[in-house]
Amino acid sequence: MSERSLEEYRSATGRRRALFLGGAILLLLLFLLSLSVGSARMGFSETLRTLLGGGDPLTRTIIFRIRLPRALTAIFAGIALAVSGAAMQSVLRNPLGSPFTLGISHASAFGAAFAIVVLGAGSLGSSAVDAVSIVNYYLVAISAFAFSLISTLAIVGLSRRRGATPEAMILTGVALGSLFTAAVAAIEYFADDVELSSIIFWTFGDVGRASFTDLSVIFVITLLSLAYFLLNRWRMSALDSGEDSARSLGVNVKRLRIVGMIVASLATATVVSFVGIIGFIGLIVPHMVRKIIGPDPKWLIPSSALLGAMLLLASDTLARTVISPIVLPVGIVTSFMGAPLFIHLVIKGREYW
Repeated sequence: MSERSLEEYRSATGRRRALFLGGAILLLLLFLLSLSVGSARMGFSETLRTLLGGGDPLTRTIIFRIRLPRALTAIFAGIALAVSGAAMQSVLRNPLGSPFTLGISHASAFGAAFAIVVLGAGSLGSSAVDAVSIVNYYLVAISAFAFSLISTLAIVGLSRRRGATPEAMILTGVALGSLFTAAVAAIEYFADDVELSSIIFWTFGDVGRASFTDLSVIFVITLLSLAYFLLNRWRMSALDSGEDSARSLGVNVKRLRIVGMIVASLATATVVSFVGIIGFIGLIVPHMVRKIIGPDPKWLIPSSALLGAMLLLASDTLARTVISPIVLPVGIVTSFMGAPLFIHLVIKGREYW
């Protein structure tokens, strides 16, 4: 490597580190803002004092029982969805890959709804607070993962076919998404009025329904998934240069693709089983990161995790405050934000396609 190339590499690495550090600081500020705003507003100083053990009983109740689990769920759900999208785009070499566009989110949603309604894994209420109360977390997660695996295997099988195009894989995902959406509609058709309204509310996507028990499951699965993709980032980087080049470097492309999709599906299924469908995070975040930092998985994976957490936390904060005291499901906000942003990326960011 020449002296000039080495200097450019060091400069790019320094810029990426500065951006990542700046993003981490911004995430911390967004976290404090999320804990501070709402129908009961409080200042940063009061929020910090409460987090450190001070504050009055009412403030502690608001922060620790209502806002803290919601904010942490938004952070880790954003990490899981964004990293899953980045991994799917890399292992499939498809810029449109994401849990939402490939039908995996819809399959997970059907699996979770099936477990809750048919298998009796949860009790259903009629209010925003207890719309879905899951009594068997493992059964819901296993059911969501099992059905998401159907979409995953279909996409992986198609990607291995000679001549399979990115468009064909996306169309397959759209078809699978439509199939599982119809299946959820079939469950809704046979549900009573209370169950119907509860299922519809659940499919909107809302991080506010997650408890600390739900959060602990999301936290563990998200960290394990993130660790897997970070440990395999160099293999994903080799795959970006082509399957033949990756094989020449000793990468088992078939195993990387299948295991990567399964891990991403598990992370997606876990999030969907507890908070419902949240669209566009896994699709737009990796493209935003590529435009800012570049396509190297060494930086793409952790930066996607950071930006995914920031975007979903900011969206949830907006959902709670834009028409306060009414709280919107965050899935509605991400769809309104994600659709025009993705169109902008399509128009302005063609070099990453």
